[in-house]
Amino acid sequence: MTLLITIIAAIIATVVWYANESRDTYKLGTLSLIYWGASLMWLMDFVFEYAELKTEYFNQAFADILNDSILGITVVAIGLIAWIVILLIKDPKGVFKKKFTGKKD
Repeated sequence: MTLLITIIAAIIATVVWYANESRDTYKLGTLSLIYWGASLMWLMDFVFEYAELKTEYFNQAFADILNDSILGITVVAIGLIAWIVILLIKDPKGVFKKKFTGKKD
């Protein structure tokens, strides 16, 4: 479930990045890379867990599925938080620069 949730987030972020005309303004490419990196990590986790459990991997208890879903949502939320921090540090529209320095630049 974690893999599925992060892949969906990566696809959505990539589509939004690609559809946006000013691609670099909001650093959507960075958000997309964050989610694709997480998806790659969960893909490797799936491969190794499947190699260990074989077909038992697909017979998980509901509690395990729920835990994986919560973990996937948490990963997506942490990716959003990291992207927001990057966006605030880069300040592409100069909002903080105008607000705190008084310069109109």
